Amino acid sequence: MTTQTTAAFYTEFGSLDKIQVGPLDLPAVGECDVLLRVKAAGLNPIDYIVREGYYQQALPSVFPTVPGFDVAGIVEQVGPGVSRLRVGDEVFGMVYRPVAQHGTLAERIVVPESYLTLRPHTLSWEAAAGLPLASITAYQAVITAGQLQAGETVLILGGSGGVGSTAIQLAKHAGATVIAVASAKNAAYMQSLGADFTVDYAAGPIAEAVQQVAPGGIDLLFDTVSGDTLLQSLAALKPAGRLLSLLNDGTALELPAGVQFKHVIAHLSLPDLEHLRELADAGHLQIPLAGTFPLTGIMQAFRQLESQRTVGKLVIVP
Repeated sequence: MTTQTTAAFYTEFGSLDKIQVGPLDLPAVGECDVLLRVKAAGLNPIDYIVREGYYQQALPSVFPTVPGFDVAGIVEQVGPGVSRLRVGDEVFGMVYRPVAQHGTLAERIVVPESYLTLRPHTLSWEAAAGLPLASITAYQAVITAGQLQAGETVLILGGSGGVGSTAIQLAKHAGATVIAVASAKNAAYMQSLGADFTVDYAAGPIAEAVQQVAPGGIDLLFDTVSGDTLLQSLAALKPAGRLLSLLNDGTALELPAGVQFKHVIAHLSLPDLEHLRELADAGHLQIPLAGTFPLTGIMQAFRQLESQRTVGKLVIVP
């Protein structure tokens, strides 16, 4: 007998009015799968980008599609090949499959064990569900690819966003001087996360503002927003500085010969996720929440996410 769950899903690409909430069949629990009762599932901008059909080349979709990549929940059943997790374990993870179909915005999901690990117990279910994708992206950019060292100066563009806010905390924990860029109304928020200096992207040339607090230039520039904000910031780099971007592949940038550029694309890594859990449990990483919604509030949650004015994570609680 097929097991069903209540889920948010869509059957064609388009705007948020394509989303519906209702019953869907769950896939069978495979050899190395677990059945997870979802306690909370985080929303990310990629969720609406995929829904609108703009990510097909990198991540094809199969309808009906349940969106969502971030999850925290309780293991209810395990396949015979599952080795790490047990029924009753409280876990979280990043469910990034080769095809967008069985996402996390549901009461129950079937997911490979390899996508999950034990959750941080100092965080609420909602905060734990908001951690994986944004925090892994920030960690793999600033720490892994950027090799940020104590005593260096980093400039973070989009410091009030999900990735940027985690990057501020990781950079500060690494011992760097942190300059964060966002709107003036978010300055106090970024400072509360550890930013030493903040810059209002609308107040004038960003590089000039940065040079007032870092006259010798910055060692690392982490770009989460691209566009004119990135172009305004390039002059703040040291001649041998490093530039990381999530959205820009660098082909149209005119960079000095000494600047090192990397286009960062995050990938699931359980060791990275477990390290982030340890940082959270040690009090070095917090996940501020902008709001929580039931599954029936999914359209309201997406509407807020798509406004691009949210500070903190939006989370669905089925």
